[in-house]
Amino acid sequence: MSAFSRFTPLASALPSTVPFVGPEAIERQRGLAVKARIGANENGFGPAPSVIAAMREHATGIWKYADPENYELKEVLSAHLGVAPANIAIGGGIDELLGQIVRLVIDPGGPVVTSLGGYPTFNFHVNGFGGRLVTVPYKDDREDLGGLLDAVKRENAPLVYFANPDNPMGSWWDAESIVEFARALPETTLLILDEAYSETGPAGSLPGIHTLIDLPNVIRTRTFSKAYGLAGARVGYAISTPGTASAFDKIRNHFGMNRLATAAAIAALKDQAYLAEVVGKIHAARERISGIAVANNLKPLASATNFVAVDAGRDGTYARAIVDGLMQPGVFIRMPGVAPLNRCIRVSVGPENDMALLEAALPEVLKSLG
Repeated sequence: MSAFSRFTPLASALPSTVPFVGPEAIERQRGLAVKARIGANENGFGPAPSVIAAMREHATGIWKYADPENYELKEVLSAHLGVAPANIAIGGGIDELLGQIVRLVIDPGGPVVTSLGGYPTFNFHVNGFGGRLVTVPYKDDREDLGGLLDAVKRENAPLVYFANPDNPMGSWWDAESIVEFARALPETTLLILDEAYSETGPAGSLPGIHTLIDLPNVIRTRTFSKAYGLAGARVGYAISTPGTASAFDKIRNHFGMNRLATAAAIAALKDQAYLAEVVGKIHAARERISGIAVANNLKPLASATNFVAVDAGRDGTYARAIVDGLMQPGVFIRMPGVAPLNRCIRVSVGPENDMALLEAALPEVLKSLG
């Protein structure tokens, strides 16, 4: 049989994989129904009624391509953020933007610094474009800023990824430390500052929008998937200097944005009262999850996100048994992927019905595991 491959050597060497096993796949594989979908860091409270209305209003225009310049969304974001439209790039969620950034910056074999156990989709893109991952362990369940900086300098890395607040641990750094880290990087190193959970963090965890806007080697990525409740719409954006932001136009899919999703994002930005209401619900649900954990002799970690990481007190095998056991009654959660983070389970916020299912199922699962 011929060893010929129609794909590049890089593509031929890569596995066909999906970084996350979705609840739909688990339902298919195990023949179980998800009753509490609290594992994928989605916002179970959903988008504003005004957002649903906007999508309905624009549905009849779906035969048209979306504006390839994303002009209106940039204008509304510009007014909301207090930056110029030229400082903004639009993409199909942060995931798409991450892939584009890696493509823009990394040559095959180029070193990319990130945290060991951090967001796996970023790693997926680095591998997909032939980069070489250089990982730094978490320190006290937070990304290690000093370790990341040391690795950047040691490797002369052109790209470093840092999420604040963090996934999968929910931890965060204060704004002053983040700014110090960004300004300490070599100008040849591009920082991806992933702020997917920016709306749910405590005061003081988010650098002011103008604090880093002068640095061409900093890209801040944000999304409508979390607090705005639009994970399925796939709308994200990047904030940087005009020169850096315009680089996305070199490679992006100019007709890649969904017309209804764009309308939804614009409506979501205009309904800040609903956002404030949902953020309050997210904070309350975090407390609810923490209370359930404590009641079961587990240790919830402080969280600035829309999920809570819960220390199960043993190892990854035990945490996996909890995740699998909870799926039996239909409670879908996840866990970090590498030790020592994988001693934890990770529970996303959701409506009270979901919390009640978790509260009822968790003690039974723990009891069965002994």
